[in-house]
Amino acid sequence: MPETLIDRVAEIAAEAGAMALSRCESDYKRWEKAPGNPVCEIDHAVNDMLRERLYALDPEAGWLSEETVDSAERLLVPRVWVVDPIDGTRDYMRGRPGWAVSVALIEGGVPVLGVLDAPARGEQWRAVAGRGAWRNGVPLSASTRTAFPGARVPTDALPKVDSDLTAVFKPNSIALRIAMVAADEADLLATLRWGNEWDIAAAVLIAREAGACVTDAFGGALRFNSTRGEAFGVIASAPGIHAAAVERLRDRAEKGIVR
Repeated sequence: MPETLIDRVAEIAAEAGAMALSRCESDYKRWEKAPGNPVCEIDHAVNDMLRERLYALDPEAGWLSEETVDSAERLLVPRVWVVDPIDGTRDYMRGRPGWAVSVALIEGGVPVLGVLDAPARGEQWRAVAGRGAWRNGVPLSASTRTAFPGARVPTDALPKVDSDLTAVFKPNSIALRIAMVAADEADLLATLRWGNEWDIAAAVLIAREAGACVTDAFGGALRFNSTRGEAFGVIASAPGIHAAAVERLRDRAEKGIVR
């Protein structure tokens, strides 16, 4: 991979973030793709811009995005862009800062490059496989916590069964919540449901390159550019508490995996 590729992708993501931020308070169309799944015309505008610019960078790469009809052609190529033009649309539509443009390049089922651009927060996160992760140019190191009780979790509220954990501020973007683990601002992020690869691909690489342990909801390997473009849950945590997190959540994960 050319060393300049991450810089070029980061520039494109920054342009996309600036485009979205400039229109955040404008009068734009919004609707629901499904109950509880909001989308707006800015999602589509950013998606179109990213697809054009990233295709120009790598015309042979496939495409998987929240705002593009999926095509099986992506399964036949060695690399694929996995993109969420605005991760955290709810916060975006409410004028809150907890959203980001998410771009990952997948090769052989794993992320090799990831960028999160969060212009409302003044942040850009980058990672390259085997080379580390950075926020605004500062290297990231995940938490070294080894005690599960007291672990910081970005959430609105903790269930009673998890009252021994510590709730911290939660942005709407799941990618930014995973990135909090990379930045040692949280010790654990867990989801226990089927989710889309575009929500997590870039952030998974950022967390891993910062030293976090990242798996599916059962502690298994996450593979990207799958047939359905989905994964069952994600657990991103300090390595020293990951096994305890998987064990704590196993019963709930087993109940949630049934569609």
